[in-house]
Amino acid sequence: MCVTCGCSGNNQITITNSQTGEKMTVDKHHSHTHTLPDGTIITHTHSDNHTPEHNHQETAEVHAKMHGTIISLEQKILQKNDLIAAQNRGWFKGRNILALNLVSSPGSGKTTLLARTINDLKSELTFSVIEGDQETINDAEKIRQTGCKVVQINTGKGCHLEAAMVEKGYTELNPPLDSILMIENVGNLVCPALFDLGENCKVAILSVTEGEDKPIKYPYMFRESQVMILTKIDLLPYVQFDVNRCIEYAKQVNPNIKIFQVSATSEEGLNEWYEWLKNQIIS
Repeated sequence: MCVTCGCSGNNQITITNSQTGEKMTVDKHHSHTHTLPDGTIITHTHSDNHTPEHNHQETAEVHAKMHGTIISLEQKILQKNDLIAAQNRGWFKGRNILALNLVSSPGSGKTTLLARTINDLKSELTFSVIEGDQETINDAEKIRQTGCKVVQINTGKGCHLEAAMVEKGYTELNPPLDSILMIENVGNLVCPALFDLGENCKVAILSVTEGEDKPIKYPYMFRESQVMILTKIDLLPYVQFDVNRCIEYAKQVNPNIKIFQVSATSEEGLNEWYEWLKNQIIS
């Protein structure tokens, strides 16, 4: 079980190569407990090699009442994820690969925008994609139809991708030099903000069919993202969504965030997004 969010207990993660149909299984997580003299139960989570899975600094105040003292246990519970993320970052940098972590709530239009981006730019840029979902290879199939190399990671009960999963994904894809790796994370505005994948930056995607207050309701995600893409703007005449207020909230949380307003249907705003993307690749 993930001690950060509680997901993934007794979970099996699979990676599917959409081109070949080949599947592989990522190590399961194992939980075990210790009972202190006063009856306090502590649960630890480890992978199959018994290395702590997580890199988020969390302090557990344990009232053990041993000799009248309170024992404060500090664990680097996301340590392994941090290490692998750093290795991923070095791997990407050494090959001049732009790795973007696309994050959003479910239904924001991530996959639609991603497919449109690949179709429009595939004559100029080389893309590879890691798709993250709890189940199905539906999104990977949509991306495969663009002609792009893609692998699907199914997290099962897990609500986010982790650095080790991304490492398995790009090892399977083997993206070329001077290319773009798009990592479409599991739809969730909470836990993906906590896990470094080794990406160059997080790109938060928010649709106008959601509330304009998402940036202040989920501030950590928007604070960690360098880019926000407001999607489905062709629907603005039909929904109650205050664009200016949404941008104000995003800037309130993250004054330096770069914002694009786009529609994958009407093409509005796509050129600005594409120019930014092309400028991130250093030839």
